[in-house]
Amino acid sequence: MVGATGSPLPFCCLPFTCTRALRQRLYVGNGILAVVAVRPVCSSLSSSTLAQAPIGNDSQLQSFKAWLTQRGVLSNSSSVRPQQVESQGLGLVASGRPIAQGEEVLNVPQELWMSVAAARSHPDIGPFCTNLRPWVTLALFLLFEKGMPSSPWRSYIDILPHTLDSPLFWSDEELAQIEGTQLLGSISGYHQHVYNEYTQLMEDVITPNPQLFDQSMFTREAFLWAFGILRSRTFPPLTGDDLALVPLADLVNHGMVLNMEGPSWEKKSSGFFPRREYLTLRAPVAVKEGEQVVMQYGKKKGNGQLALDYGFVECSPRTTAVRDCFTLTLEISESDRFFGDKIDIAEFNGLSSTVYFDLVHEQELPDNMLPFLRLIALGGADAFLLEALFRNTVWEHLQLPVSRENEEAVCKAVLDGCRFALAAYPTTMDEDLNLLSRGDLSSRLKMAVAIRLGEKKALEELQLSFETRLAELDRLEYYAARRLRGLGLLDDRGDLTPWVFEG
Repeated sequence: MVGATGSPLPFCCLPFTCTRALRQRLYVGNGILAVVAVRPVCSSLSSSTLAQAPIGNDSQLQSFKAWLTQRGVLSNSSSVRPQQVESQGLGLVASGRPIAQGEEVLNVPQELWMSVAAARSHPDIGPFCTNLRPWVTLALFLLFEKGMPSSPWRSYIDILPHTLDSPLFWSDEELAQIEGTQLLGSISGYHQHVYNEYTQLMEDVITPNPQLFDQSMFTREAFLWAFGILRSRTFPPLTGDDLALVPLADLVNHGMVLNMEGPSWEKKSSGFFPRREYLTLRAPVAVKEGEQVVMQYGKKKGNGQLALDYGFVECSPRTTAVRDCFTLTLEISESDRFFGDKIDIAEFNGLSSTVYFDLVHEQELPDNMLPFLRLIALGGADAFLLEALFRNTVWEHLQLPVSRENEEAVCKAVLDGCRFALAAYPTTMDEDLNLLSRGDLSSRLKMAVAIRLGEKKALEELQLSFETRLAELDRLEYYAARRLRGLGLLDDRGDLTPWVFEG
């Protein structure tokens, strides 16, 4: 952040506190302080699904299909079937005929879901789930059923991947390949969050009830695996208290060429007494017989988030989304002498003291980023704009340069932050491009290179933008000049009109 009396400008990308953040204090213009935090992050290079290792063997797949058939989800007339897909684990393939765009391809009844509701109503573990977070409840439920040979979900659990390619599960040697990235810090934050929840669960539920919970099934590694399964196999609208793993529906892979915003899951109901709920999957595009039915996992997700959630990144020129991005965090410092006024202005305009801006390669700066930077840096002779008189109009004024001093402070703080962040990467963009051109890289190394290259692209683009802006400061029009022009006191060349000197 940039603040008139010392506000940090952290570069980060995760709501969790980062324990491995790199921080540097930068002093720019008029005593304005910028604190830059570079938080490490991760990724992976598959072009599709959630499961990265081969999922289950053929006998387990046949058992899963039989289980679905017995429960009326699959039949000879079903338009899709689960099938191993090269390099993508299991997927859903059009069976017997083509599938039209928008066609319902499957309906999975609620009684087959592994859901928070099912966990809370479970005769054994239900009483322990009352005060747990939804995802912790479902993770507990999954591990409990995984340890039960006679579990009703045995056939489903058996086809879940034993290992995941998300950087959450990488070795230290593999994580070293994403040194300096936001992804590395995100991983640290996620690990801390998951392990804190695990420790609390062990203390409150698992350890006090050895007669019910086999502790060998509830290791820290197993809990992290359950967390990874939930992140990679659940989609809206089944979130929050409705969180659920939906057998068969969760096999649908990501389609990188889909020009749509999000997943194709729908929640439907039928009947009255009793009323049944279903999870429906619609084909977002027409599919030929034998081809995969896919959906969009999130068009606005960057490669770092795709990697964390699903264990892949998009590098193909065929993708319809821009995945190279860097998340900039701007914050109004509590030590700023005008903190209260600035917070009021930010909140009045729908923001808060901390705002996250996604910088996407080859796209314009995010809305409100420049005004927020100018607000953070506002001080000195420009502080009059913080007075109550301007409270309803100050945001409009901040859309354009306020003063040369303010704009210069903003530019220098951002540039210092970019240089610091770029210096944290152990490789250059050219080195990364050369690595990607090789054909002998492992999938995880390709993923790591793609992630750090994408972050650098966004950062270098931001750096170039503000270098250009800094060089043009003398050609910009500032608030004082705009005010005089509005009063008719400046001519078209920016000179005071002659009659000002008359009298």
